[in-house]
Amino acid sequence: MAQRSGNADLPLHGGRVPKWLGDRMTRLGVLIAEAIVHHYGRDEFLRRLAQPFWFQSFGAVMGMDWHSSGITTSVIGAMKRGLTPRAGELGIHVCGGRGQHSRKTPAELSAIGDRVGFDGLLLADASRLVAKVDSAAVQDGFDLYLHGFIVTDDAKWVVVQQGMNGDRRQARRYHWLSEGLESFVDSPHAAIEGRGQGEIVNLADRRAAASRQGQLALLSSLGPDGLIREVARIETRGAVPIAQSQPTLPHLIMPAHHDVRESDVNLRRLHGNLAAAADRGPKDFEELLMVPGVGARTVKALALVAEVVHGAPFRFSDPARFSLAHGGKDRHPFPVPLKVYDETINVMKSAVRKGRLGRDEELAALKRLDDQSRRLERYATGPDLKEIVAGEFRDSPRFGGRSVFGWEQSREGRPAECDGSEVAPGTGTDRCKYPG
Repeated sequence: MAQRSGNADLPLHGGRVPKWLGDRMTRLGVLIAEAIVHHYGRDEFLRRLAQPFWFQSFGAVMGMDWHSSGITTSVIGAMKRGLTPRAGELGIHVCGGRGQHSRKTPAELSAIGDRVGFDGLLLADASRLVAKVDSAAVQDGFDLYLHGFIVTDDAKWVVVQQGMNGDRRQARRYHWLSEGLESFVDSPHAAIEGRGQGEIVNLADRRAAASRQGQLALLSSLGPDGLIREVARIETRGAVPIAQSQPTLPHLIMPAHHDVRESDVNLRRLHGNLAAAADRGPKDFEELLMVPGVGARTVKALALVAEVVHGAPFRFSDPARFSLAHGGKDRHPFPVPLKVYDETINVMKSAVRKGRLGRDEELAALKRLDDQSRRLERYATGPDLKEIVAGEFRDSPRFGGRSVFGWEQSREGRPAECDGSEVAPGTGTDRCKYPG
């Protein structure tokens, strides 16, 4: 049984995720997913994906544009690339995607069902019904172009799909969760992410049950031709249907501006993250900090990653804050610090690997980092957002800052250097030299 869990409205952005970022998103995304499954189980990971504010924060902490429609495509793609090789171990399967990949979802579900033992044909029907509800029963001006279906070995699932309104240059993301759904046409949505833009037709609202029944009765008694005559008569009289309020769901609205502003960030929580990194980090990460390259800046990023793993739903009301972990590919709020990003991946990889072996000390240290953030945010103070961002730009060349516009240059005008090969053969990591 499933329900829609929330929705999000996002500025429509074009372009592609560069390989140097996409590869890192895949590695960090699967490590965050595994950490959540380790601590809280697969069902909780599905619940997180069905929450539009958490989903946006998840993409932002991985260096994707913090407010754009591209987060949906890039997160689904990163999870599919990262979790598919681990499906046998984690029991999580990612199907579908953008465009033609979305149409392959039923076949993928059927094949996975045959392999792991659930009814793939039944879930394929669910996939089609979810798409039909958001494209036909809910007529809000957005045409679906992405459908991601994430399912576990025990046939529990979440759907994240997105529609586009080209005229308004906006996208709308819809979230569905199998847990608690009683009907596909009676208030099924867990979330829809999008900006209210006038009245919409939502025949999937439970309050539209009488309307659905009435439509069937009219079709039976009047027939198609009779219905057309009746509509023409009503329009001639100027009758307007009475609009009913829509049910309240988690509703994320991303602003049109690309830069990160203080109004987009809960500074109290951000100062708590930074204070925890400065206070708890050196204590809990003493051994890690002795590893060359793992320093204070990485611990700041880890404090935000730890919150994505452990934070309660209400803490993701400001997804922009999580872009301060690893920046953004378009230099908002600052270029992606590849050195910091790679160190974050290494720390998470070590913690998750040891956790699989029953050694939870590093995963526990990340949990304490998140706990400390919440304790300190009650009274922690710090610089304003402009100062924080200015500092990141100043240090960007030293941290291997990179964006779609290229490498950041040092004060002496020297860019970060790469040996000409994006990825070292057999390593999966960049062979780049970071200045300074």
